[in-house]
Amino acid sequence: MNTSRRKRLSLTDDGLIHVADNASAERSETQEPAPNAEPSPDRGPASDPGLLVRQAAQRGHTDLGWLKSFHSFSFGGYYDQQHMGFRSLRVINDDRIAAGRGFPTHPHHDMEIISYVLDGSLQHRDSTGHGSVITPDDIQMMSAGTGITHSEYNPSSTDGNHFLQIWIQPSLRGVRPRYSENKVTADQKRGHWFRIAGPDRDTAAVSIHQDANIFATKLAAGETTDYVVQPGRHAWLQVARGELTVNGTRLTAGDAVATSRPTALHVQATQPTDALLFDLA
Repeated sequence: MNTSRRKRLSLTDDGLIHVADNASAERSETQEPAPNAEPSPDRGPASDPGLLVRQAAQRGHTDLGWLKSFHSFSFGGYYDQQHMGFRSLRVINDDRIAAGRGFPTHPHHDMEIISYVLDGSLQHRDSTGHGSVITPDDIQMMSAGTGITHSEYNPSSTDGNHFLQIWIQPSLRGVRPRYSENKVTADQKRGHWFRIAGPDRDTAAVSIHQDANIFATKLAAGETTDYVVQPGRHAWLQVARGELTVNGTRLTAGDAVATSRPTALHVQATQPTDALLFDLA
């Protein structure tokens, strides 16, 4: 087993550390930066100088007609050596699939792949024999391990689908492929951070092979929730839809903030909002 890694580090003037670990990225779907490239992520207009802002308009974009996707990190035909990932977080694709269309069967390996549906439904079938249709009340995880093939389709003949495709680089390579899903209702996420994925199957809706925890929340306009980033941890907060402020920094759908400092994140929604928070080693 090859455990070598090539890491790209960038330290901003505010002490934020950006790490892109490219060796684990799947070569058929992502590109690798030039050998001597060092990313230094863009800084947006953050009110808190300890926050790095990734604005929605800066993301990559793919439009295949039936698929419209925005990429927070390099993916497929979109390549930006300054945005190859954040810690073990490798992919956040904001995907919209037209009625009756989808991704035909394709392979993955050594990646934790999470599907988070915002609108509509998503039909999954894979080579382990699993098949299901998930909705916004479900969370789905596929550990690709030694290799897996799967397809994803919008089963509706009339309605579009909107979901976030998330990839986490695993801490263990070459594991046996597996699939899991669980119910996570809107009420469970309402008004606070609810753990939808993490390494501990007893405290997370689905478990993954990485020291990474993913939380989701649904906030009404004016509602607040807080999160404390502990020393040695790194956080990425993604606005899936709606609008909120983080420590005074305004974010709209598709925007994100990140920090590698121990800090308290005070989140307030200014309209009905869905957001995800990644707490990463």
